[in-house]
Amino acid sequence: MPGIVGLITRMPRERAEPQLLRMVEAIRHESFYEKGTWVDDSLGVYVGWTARKNSFSNGMPLTNEEQSVSLVFSGEEYPEPGISHRLKQYGHSLDHHGPSYLVHLYEEDKSFPLILNGMFHGLLTDRRLGTTTLFNDRFGMHRVCYHESNDAFYFAAEAKAILAVRPELRTPDHRGLGEFVACSCVLEDRTIFKGIGVLPGGSAWVFRNGIIERKGTYFKPKEWEEQPPLDPSSYYAELRSVFSRNLPRYFNGEEPIGIALTGGLDTRVIMAWRKPAPQSLPSYTFGGMLRESQDVQVARRVAKMCEQSHQVMTAGPEFLARFPHYAERSIYLTEGGVDLYRSSDLYFSERARKVAPTKIVGTYGSEVVRRTVMFKPQEPLKRVYRPEFLSYVHRAKDVYRSLRDEHPVTFIAFRQSPLYHHGILALEQSQLTVRSPYLDNDFVRTVFRAPNDNEASNDDIRFRLIRDGNPALGQIRTDRGLGGSSGRLARAISRGLLEFTFKAEYAYDYGMPQWLARVDHLLSSLHLERLFLGRHKLCHFRIWYRDALSDYVREILLDPRTLSRPYIQRKGLEAVVRGHLKGNHNYTNEIHKLLSLELLQRLFFDA
Repeated sequence: MPGIVGLITRMPRERAEPQLLRMVEAIRHESFYEKGTWVDDSLGVYVGWTARKNSFSNGMPLTNEEQSVSLVFSGEEYPEPGISHRLKQYGHSLDHHGPSYLVHLYEEDKSFPLILNGMFHGLLTDRRLGTTTLFNDRFGMHRVCYHESNDAFYFAAEAKAILAVRPELRTPDHRGLGEFVACSCVLEDRTIFKGIGVLPGGSAWVFRNGIIERKGTYFKPKEWEEQPPLDPSSYYAELRSVFSRNLPRYFNGEEPIGIALTGGLDTRVIMAWRKPAPQSLPSYTFGGMLRESQDVQVARRVAKMCEQSHQVMTAGPEFLARFPHYAERSIYLTEGGVDLYRSSDLYFSERARKVAPTKIVGTYGSEVVRRTVMFKPQEPLKRVYRPEFLSYVHRAKDVYRSLRDEHPVTFIAFRQSPLYHHGILALEQSQLTVRSPYLDNDFVRTVFRAPNDNEASNDDIRFRLIRDGNPALGQIRTDRGLGGSSGRLARAISRGLLEFTFKAEYAYDYGMPQWLARVDHLLSSLHLERLFLGRHKLCHFRIWYRDALSDYVREILLDPRTLSRPYIQRKGLEAVVRGHLKGNHNYTNEIHKLLSLELLQRLFFDA
């Protein structure tokens, strides 16, 4: 995704600058990306960037009037209203729109970057002090990878930019790969590459004379954990006030904005409080090719009630025909951040960009408010992996357990979001600007103040927000049958039926137990999956791998290169492929992981 790259070093400019140029090219993934470089060899700073045209962070670098402070910024910042007016009172000249205020905010507020709100990273040089500061957002959502060598400190939005100039780092970190197999992401501040780490959230690392002086932290979650809890009434009032007051910030800017509507509550809360003018906020929902899902049906009702346009984007034959492209592209872009089944996110993001280059999402809403855990370690199929590699997979459980021991909101906002969600976000942001009001600083800080006995009332908070913002939207049930305007008995029946179809679809898709797979195979002429699939989910990889994508699965996983990997047990892998393609076994999750691992190997470690 767009971001910054560079190196801080004492090496001569004739050595450093060519490296910088190669790093920039490594993350210029699309023709609609702008790129640039900025050098101050007196400070040993070589920084480059890519940005989408017309996005918030296009037009770097930013400088003050005296040219003594320079800032290269990537991502977005959602300031308090009136910030530009206040800075003009100090005598600063500002552009009417865009991020030019940021460099002056640094000059006037010594707590910078603590005062920033958004998903971002940046590099700031202050010639008056002789310092350079590399920083990121407090959650660590806009990732910065880094490598410390004897002659330079390298940093980049994606590790592949560092690999472009330090090819010796194309060595797998077995601990990181083990965590990827267990959790579909790499934990803590590691990557899948030995010698390349990730800047922790809330970092401000200071350099002087081309070398690192201080690895500082400007924010720690403990500051929010130590707030006193509020009583239920005060908590809801504060949460409603913060959300409604800050939501307009996420609709600013010059670019057209669209919203990805779902059948759940998080985007509906946004619609209830945004109250968009008729036909001013185009909406869309992602669907499958078998039937209209509950997501599509409910989202269409929400859009109609809000008088907004709505369209359905379908993962159909076109996606399946180009699946090898999207699978490999997704693994390449995220570097161990997603399994390749998330490749549909890239496909949909390409289509969503044609509607509007900025997308509003409800992501992180239920997670933050309800403390919903989205991932946990999965036990791998032991006969597929060699025992020595399985030790790294099992070690991931201990790391995950230590993360879960933290405050539940800390885990959700500061661990789960930047670790598990980062890869998904990176796919989206390779095409779009993605905004979620649920990672707003004030909103997350308020959620930390939830009453100690608030677990039972968390479901109701979003319904209350919807009813307070737009009572009519509160009359529409969710895709899982929650809420709605019908009577109690009718709601209970609807809820029970939708829960049954939801679980049945899981059982007939990637969650199918082996005994049911054998029964389904015996009754294959009846095509029982047609009764259940597509009601809630849009991708159906169990049958796709078995049928439409079987040649791709066979070509990749039974290739001699794959079968000879040092962490693979050949006979176990062959049995998995044969069993799933025959249809009498279900190894969907195993195939997800094995394909992802092999593509990582080919794209990064074999090169």
